[in-house]
This record gives sequence, C-alpha cells and structure tokens, in this order.
Amino acid sequence: MAQGKVYFIGGGPGDPELLTLKAKRLIESADVVIYADSLVHPAIVEFAKPGAEVHGSKELNLDEIMELTLQAVAEGRTVARIQSGDPSIYGAMLEQMRVLESAGVDYEIIPGVSAAFAAAAKLKVELTVPDVSQTVIMTRAQGRIAMPPKEQLQDLAAHGCTLIIFLGITRMPRIVRELKAAGYPEDTPAAIAYRVGWEDEQIIRGTLADIADKVRDAKITRQALVLVGRAVDPALRDPDLAEAAEVATSHLYSGSYTHLFRRSRERAGAGAGNSAGSADAG
Repeated sequence: MAQGKVYFIGGGPGDPELLTLKAKRLIESADVVIYADSLVHPAIVEFAKPGAEVHGSKELNLDEIMELTLQAVAEGRTVARIQSGDPSIYGAMLEQMRVLESAGVDYEIIPGVSAAFAAAAKLKVELTVPDVSQTVIMTRAQGRIAMPPKEQLQDLAAHGCTLIIFLGITRMPRIVRELKAAGYPEDTPAAIAYRVGWEDEQIIRGTLADIADKVRDAKITRQALVLVGRAVDPALRDPDLAEAAEVATSHLYSGSYTHLFRRSRERAGAGAGNSAGSADAG
C-alpha cells in the first residue's frame, strides 16, 4: 500500500472565504482532517468530504496528534492538518515536521492569510508607507516563553517601525511601557484586532496613551493582535494631506517616475520629440 501524505494548511484568520483555492481543494479531498479547533473557524472544516475523519486538536498533545497522523499515512490516507492564519507564523509546525521527517513521511505546506494581514485589511492601512515606515516587525510579547537575546520588545521597538505583536493582549500595560521606553511617543497610533474574520470580531483604535485602558474596558484576553506605528494612523488616508504634500506617496504609479515597464511623462515626451526630429532630418 502506498503511503499517504500530510498537508499543513493555513486556515486563515477565520473567514472561510479567505481560504486559498488550494487549501479548500485539499480539505475537500482529505481522508483525515486534524484542525486547531480553538482557533480555526468551524465552517472551514465543513468543507471536508462525507466520511472524512475529523479531529479537533485543542485537547491533544503533540504525541497524540502525530499518532493520528502517522496511523493515517501508514494506511495510505491523506491528512489535512489545518492551522490558523499562516502556519509559518507561530504555527508550532516545526516539531510536527521533525516527526514526519524522522518517519520519512511526505508533506507539503499550504500558506494561508495571516491574521496580521487580515487585520491590516480590516483597518484599511498600508503597513509600509513611504517616509513613514518601510519595515514591519512581527513579534510576540514575552510571557512564559522567553524571547531570544536581542529580541526583547524594547530592543525591537527601538527601530520605530510598524510593529505587529502576537500573543500579548494580556500584557498591554507592559507592552505600552516598553514601547514608550524605546522612544515611541504617547500619541503613536495603535490598534487592536480581536478575532478578525470571526462573527464577533472587534477593532479598537487608539494611541499608546489610551490603548491599554481600552483593551481593559473591552475585557479582551485572547486571540487579538496589537498593531503599533505611524502607518496605522487612519489620517494617512485623508486626500487633503496628499494634495498638500504633507505625506509621501509611492513612486510606483507616479507619472514622473520611470521603471522597467513604464517611462515617466518627461522621458516619454522627450523620446517622442527626438523621434520626430529624427524623422524630419531624414
């Protein structure tokens, strides 16, 4: 009997319509579905075919998850291991891959929409704004799991760029203190995205001066991202700012900017003039 295969599938932030086409197809065809039922929307598992074996993993430890997985592939079955968001970001996937590598099991990773990008979309922000921030740092707040050297939040915040903080909503006062200590002013825009893509999602906007109090008042204690930085400011969408040249804009679509696929108006005009002159001379 041929051995089965395992697919690590990014289940996205919640909204089933944010699944990739490939993810949906593989879930529909899998013989065994193992999903993070505390984080993955139940509607996503409804794509499983009739007769598929479905297991929630929130009460299973690594050994139990891998026992289910290895048994299935030994029987020639296909396993869809659905993880929230994109499995490469805090997906606890590496330890599972090590077991599969040791057992010689074939596997593939299917990327998904990270909650970070779903949150940016919901907030209607561009995380990388010219002259504001061209760098995005994704990190987590230190808790029971220690951060590696030089990755303390205050160290990362010293860059002053856009920060997306996972797994830290219960430590908001400490996060705010560390960001201020690193140089972010009190009026730095901040936003909280709670269960983005779910029916009960909440978006909270504020600044470092008040965001911790707003989180406390909303009683949010899990499944929320913290986004901090000038790029998060909704005022950047104000068309009057652009007309007044108070904020920079990307060169990508500027008529005065030349790149590989398009010449600027000035260069195009000059080229046309030279062509005409050459024709007259001929």
